[in-house]
Amino acid sequence: MKKLIYSKFGGPEVLQIAEVPIPTVQETTVLIKVKAVAINPLDWKIRNGEMKLMSGSKFPKGIGIDFSGVVEEVGTATTKYNKGDEVFGILDVFKGGALSEYISVEEKDIAIKPQNISFEQAAAMPVVGAAALQIFNTLVRLKKGDEILINGASGGIGMFATQIAKTKGAVVTTVVGDSGIQAVKDWGADFVVNYQNEDILKGNKQYDIVIDLSGKMPFSEAKIIMKHSSAYIHTAPGPKEIVVSFFINLFSSKKYKLLMLKPSPEYMAELTGYAEQGMAIVVSRVYPFYSFNKAYTEVPKGKFIGKAVITMGDLV
Repeated sequence: MKKLIYSKFGGPEVLQIAEVPIPTVQETTVLIKVKAVAINPLDWKIRNGEMKLMSGSKFPKGIGIDFSGVVEEVGTATTKYNKGDEVFGILDVFKGGALSEYISVEEKDIAIKPQNISFEQAAAMPVVGAAALQIFNTLVRLKKGDEILINGASGGIGMFATQIAKTKGAVVTTVVGDSGIQAVKDWGADFVVNYQNEDILKGNKQYDIVIDLSGKMPFSEAKIIMKHSSAYIHTAPGPKEIVVSFFINLFSSKKYKLLMLKPSPEYMAELTGYAEQGMAIVVSRVYPFYSFNKAYTEVPKGKFIGKAVITMGDLV
C-alpha cells in the first residue's frame, strides 16, 4: 500500500510516497481503509522539527492525525465495529500516519461516522473539535453570559469554538478578515470585528476569555482587553510558553492557559452528537492524495475558511 512519509525534518519537499505492507490486525485493533485525512498545523510543526521534544527524532515518520474511512477488518477481541462500518477517528497526535491507504487503530480511537456528514467533514472534526471541547471542558469553565473573544475565528478550531460557546450561552466576539465575516456570522457569533478595518486591542470592551488562534495576539497584548479575573488561551504552545505561563499564573489573576491536546473517546462522542444536531463543518479545500505537496504548501498560508482535507480517491 502507499503511505506518505518523511525521513528528515524539513518543508513539504521532504514528503514522499512509500510502498509499505498493509498493517496486520491485532486482537484489539481495527483495520481502516482511509477515505479522507484532515490537514492540521501540527502536521507541519512536527515535520519542520519544531516539536522534537514531543515527537522524537526517529525516522521515517508518517503524517496526518485525524481521518475517516471504512472498516476493512476487525481483531478477534474487538466488539464495537464490523466490516463495512463508516468511521472517523484520531491517531496519536505526535506520531500521526493517517495519510496512508490503510491504518490500524484501537477501538477507542474511532467512532461511527454520522450519516448526515461526508467523509471529508468527518475527517475534519477530531483534532480541532477536540481542541475546542478541551478549552471549554478543561481549561476554562464556561458560564452563561461569559464574554469570549476568539481571535482568528474562521479556521478549524474557531469554527467549533464559536458554535460550542454559543450552545453554552456565551457572548462571542470573533476577529476575522473580510473572507471570514459571513462564516462566523453563520456560526452564531454575536459580534464580528474585521481586523483589516479595526484593532480589537484599541476597543473599550473587556473579556472573560480570550482565545488566540491566529498566533498574532500574545498574552502581553491581550491582557489589556481581559477582565480582572479572566483567562487567555494559547493553542499552539512551545517550551517558551510553558515557562512563561507558569510564572504569570503564579502572580496574576489574568491566567495564561495552554492547550496541550489530549483527545478522548468522550470528545469523539460529543462531536458525533454535535454533528448529528447539524453543527456546521466547513471543508473549503479538498486535495487528492497525489497533490500532497501542493496541499502542504498552500494550507499553511491560511486564507481559507474552516478546514482543508486530503482525500484518498485517486489511489483507487
